Amino acid sequence: MSVSRPRAVRVLVAALACAAATVPAGCGIEPSDVIDAGAPASGVKAPGRPETGVQLFFYGPSGLRSATRPAKAPADPQTALDLLLDGPDHAERQRGLSSALPSPSGPLRARADEGRVDIELPVPPKKLDTAALSQLVCTAANAKVPGGHPPSSVRVTLTGSGSRVGPMICGGDTALPVVQPSSVATPP
Repeated sequence: MSVSRPRAVRVLVAALACAAATVPAGCGIEPSDVIDAGAPASGVKAPGRPETGVQLFFYGPSGLRSATRPAKAPADPQTALDLLLDGPDHAERQRGLSSALPSPSGPLRARADEGRVDIELPVPPKKLDTAALSQLVCTAANAKVPGGHPPSSVRVTLTGSGSRVGPMICGGDTALPVVQPSSVATPP
């Protein structure tokens, strides 16, 4: 039995009209008021709020790169530097990150004060290359330092075995010396 085209079109239009008529009904689901279901979701980052984590600095194919590890609370410089000395984790190594820091020959101590961090190393800091210094300075400056200063203004000084380097700041992708204004008067 063959159905003529006009009849087939009418059947199709009728079927679509029927389907369209039942869609707004919501398949029999009645609207309801807001239902209190308990506490809000946890573990989800709230919009506009920074994620809590420890920011460490390692080297990748294109220079110094940050790696953020989850944490329950912001880390102080000592905690952040201890994590840095452990080296990149598996996921960070998969991203091509590595450390320029030599294996520590003793403990590293960090003391934080208003807008500054003093790091005592088991080696003379002058023996460290720019890459290692940058990792230490940027990791310490991006930790929780008293005073609420932005990382780019936190002054980091490194001492060890009778030598001193700094103060330095983290310039985003490298450690930079703090330039002090000259006290020498220029002739008029």
